Amino acid sequence: MAAIAAESSAVFVSAVSAIEIATKHRLGKLPEAAVLAARFETEIEALGFLPLPVTLVHARCAGSLDIPHKDPFDRLLIAQAMVENMLLVSNETVFDGYGVSRLW
Repeated sequence: MAAIAAESSAVFVSAVSAIEIATKHRLGKLPEAAVLAARFETEIEALGFLPLPVTLVHARCAGSLDIPHKDPFDRLLIAQAMVENMLLVSNETVFDGYGVSRLW
């Protein structure tokens, strides 16, 4: 994607993505993600991406969202995008109904 590849763009990768990828790999749902699951922080750093930790504000916001979506990973990503006013890069169209901007 051009928006991610642009040198002027600061690209943040959520710690939530690390949890989700490692969990899904461990459960056998993402067998092709072995390297990423094992070396997530090294891989994102090599791409020039910045880490986005989960803060107490993100966690509180995710827990208080009055939305029917139950996936805890998605709830946290939505909360982070809301709190940080960030564009969320995802193919999850379900995010569109929660007041966040989405690319993909």
